[in-house]
Amino acid sequence: MEHIVEVKSLKTHFQTGEGVVKAVDDVSFSVKKGQTVCVVGESGCGKSVTALSLMRLISSPGEIVGGEVYFEGRDVLTLPEKEMRTLRGNEIAMIFQEPMSSLNPVFTIGEQLIETIIEHQLVTKKQAYEKSLELIKKVGIPRGESIMKSYPHELSGGMLQRIMIAIALSNNPTLLIADEPTTALDVTIQAQILDLLGQVKEEFGTSILMITHDLGVVAEMADYVVVMYAGKVIEEAPVKELFKNPKHPYTKGLLKSKPIMGRRQHTLYSIPGQVPNLADLEESCYFSDRCESCMDICRVRMPQLREEADKHHVSCWLYEEVVAQ
Repeated sequence: MEHIVEVKSLKTHFQTGEGVVKAVDDVSFSVKKGQTVCVVGESGCGKSVTALSLMRLISSPGEIVGGEVYFEGRDVLTLPEKEMRTLRGNEIAMIFQEPMSSLNPVFTIGEQLIETIIEHQLVTKKQAYEKSLELIKKVGIPRGESIMKSYPHELSGGMLQRIMIAIALSNNPTLLIADEPTTALDVTIQAQILDLLGQVKEEFGTSILMITHDLGVVAEMADYVVVMYAGKVIEEAPVKELFKNPKHPYTKGLLKSKPIMGRRQHTLYSIPGQVPNLADLEESCYFSDRCESCMDICRVRMPQLREEADKHHVSCWLYEEVVAQ
């Protein structure tokens, strides 16, 4: 299967008063044509920064300091800004985490949809208007003409997220990046948004890179899962393999902390400890202070990401032969 995106040793750092924060530190993964890849982990693990780096939307004090990001064979990190602007919103589109803050409050929904279409396609304003109405209908919102005249504050959170999806789909992108697309939505609306993304994938053959911390979303949407912790990929596998046979203690902790239907639990499990300060990381396994299986070597050396089973990679000393010997 053809790779749409290949991320190789991506590094995105932030210069702060406390030091260099390694938000994304040597991250590698790929997305195949028509595939949904979910990047999962706790808040602050580098998921959203990874997505923004793919779009080259990192602003000061952040900087992409290393690595390569290939989109259909082109390294987007070396493209001139003019070409990058054409790529964004056209071939790569992004649904941002907070639709209310992503849409401009002083322009109507219609103006923002039309502008996106005209920016990337050779169409008249009337044609862009007709396509906007078609997109609004496609994402399941009735009264399209009324919605076109509305301002963002006049719509609910679920409707705004659908508008964000409509804007992202307006130019038939090859890759759709969805950053926590169901955050702050109630359960019913979450299900509708996920169904809509599934329909988009089936109808357009769009590849999806989804950023989430919700394992329920991962189970429903993902073909392949990348687990991040403290700026690094610590495990990756096909979704069924990951849920059936998790390897890393952190992944096991995430799965253990999820409530199970039909099982009464007085207290939900939570992973002990805190995420480390990314400006003060030592040359050790970043999860060692929170790990129930921690060994001496975990506190002095960082394990490498290695293949433990077919298409199942893990970064943990529990699976290193040097330790077993």
